[in-house]
Amino acid sequence: MRDTVMTALKEAMKSGDKAKVSTLRMMQAKLKDKDIEARGLGKGETGPEEILALYQKMIKERQESAEIYEKNARPELAAQERSEIKIIQAFLPAQMSEEDVQAAIAAAISETGAASMKDMGKVVADLRAKFAGRMDFGKASGLVKAALGG
Repeated sequence: MRDTVMTALKEAMKSGDKAKVSTLRMMQAKLKDKDIEARGLGKGETGPEEILALYQKMIKERQESAEIYEKNARPELAAQERSEIKIIQAFLPAQMSEEDVQAAIAAAISETGAASMKDMGKVVADLRAKFAGRMDFGKASGLVKAALGG
């Protein structure tokens, strides 16, 4: 994943795409910060699952910012945030469809033996282990809660 971002950055620099260069550099900086944080905690280099989670967090931040900009009549800044989202999403695996998410939740509930809201953490942890980067866990948590009768 690191190499694909670096390659994309080089290509963007050659083509003169300033917006893409800026976003890719920001992605690299966030990843470098995450690596430094991991070293401080005695861990090794940031793994693929953590990188996916980092990119998803970046997308969520930009979505929230775009909404705020739109509410405050700043469509040009909202458009900039949305273009950054598209660039970051290009480095994530394809997102699961609604039906696939529902099926994965049902499977995780049966695999973990979840019967009540007390077991929600187990189900979400199972989903995170299997579908990191491909599932929106903000939405999935609500679906798990509904499935467990919460």
